[in-house]
Amino acid sequence: MTEQQERLPLEGIRVLELGTLLAGPFTGRLLGDFGAEVIKIEAPDKADPMRQWGKQKDGIGLWWPIQSRNKKSITLNLRDEEGQEVFKDLVKKADIIVENFRPGTLEKWNLSYETLSELNPGIILTRTSGFGQTGPYKSRAGFGSVGEAMGGLRYVTGFPDRPPTRIGISIGDTLAAMFATIGTLTALNERHRSGKGQVVDTALYEAVFSVMESIIPDYLLADYIRERTGNILPGIAPSNIYATKDETYIVIGANADGVFKRLAEAMGMPELAEDEKYATHRARGENMKELDLLIEKWTKTLPAKEVLDLLAEKGVPSGLIYSAKDIVEDPHYKERDMIITAEHPELGEFPMPGIVPKLGRTPGKVRHVGAEVMGKHNEEIYGKLLNYSEEKMNELKEKEII
Repeated sequence: MTEQQERLPLEGIRVLELGTLLAGPFTGRLLGDFGAEVIKIEAPDKADPMRQWGKQKDGIGLWWPIQSRNKKSITLNLRDEEGQEVFKDLVKKADIIVENFRPGTLEKWNLSYETLSELNPGIILTRTSGFGQTGPYKSRAGFGSVGEAMGGLRYVTGFPDRPPTRIGISIGDTLAAMFATIGTLTALNERHRSGKGQVVDTALYEAVFSVMESIIPDYLLADYIRERTGNILPGIAPSNIYATKDETYIVIGANADGVFKRLAEAMGMPELAEDEKYATHRARGENMKELDLLIEKWTKTLPAKEVLDLLAEKGVPSGLIYSAKDIVEDPHYKERDMIITAEHPELGEFPMPGIVPKLGRTPGKVRHVGAEVMGKHNEEIYGKLLNYSEEKMNELKEKEII
């Protein structure tokens, strides 16, 4: 393998990561997975709360090592004027800044894009916030839950006879981070042509709204407001969850005519595919409840594995509803390196999700877990990258700038 092939695709790109918790840092994680040098900046007196979020083992948060993998950690007080000058020195040597503060925070610290781009015309400033950098709501605080609510997702999540519900993970933050990553890479590519950076403005609610399918034309053109429907898709059947003999649930999606015919064969009831109540897409949608009861009557006669084996043999899309235990035990996850380990200095071998997507020639790589202590790379960044003297670094420490 040549030296060029061994290089990670974003190697040579330097990212300064500001902000805390999810949306901004997840963008940093994605860039770091593919080789960018991501420098995570925390205030000397205030750690990113993510360090303690989630379950803990021996007092150590189990989310942080994943969210901050591949990142270097430094401390810097951006609220202090001297700290702002240090940050400007970093900007001169960076390609990308990622932040998820409330709009106006960087400007309050005299670190506006206009100021930073004068120091480095190629700098890309990726900004993720609840409502974006413009508009009447720009100054509002906005977490992922609010973005999910106002982006339309919460309204359609749950069952029709119950209040809207959370989806189970912080999907609003993650979606925003992924759109921010797309925007960052797009701006990076455009910079090859113009030589100039730009602002990438991502709003949590807009990231959620962007994946809400056709709800707007449904309403404006067809006078239809999509509601909560639980596990079904109105008019599309069969597409549901079904109980099995061993008291678990599987998903089956067999709404296309050809697939439904194969499902009927797997059930030992090939005549269903010719029954006028189920023979067409429209008919199955109109008789959804009756059809789902028929299918579940069959699935309850067999353990989940036997049902799924039969369906796989017939080419019917289906799957077990996985818990973490199921994921860990699945050989397909293992074969595709979707559960990997990295050495943690205190916990030893640390398991975590693998890298997505998988590049054929220059795949991403997890080089290390998130730094277990704040400022672990202060000396490397301030001393070697910025060429600060030991005397200057000690002075900054005494002043609590770093």
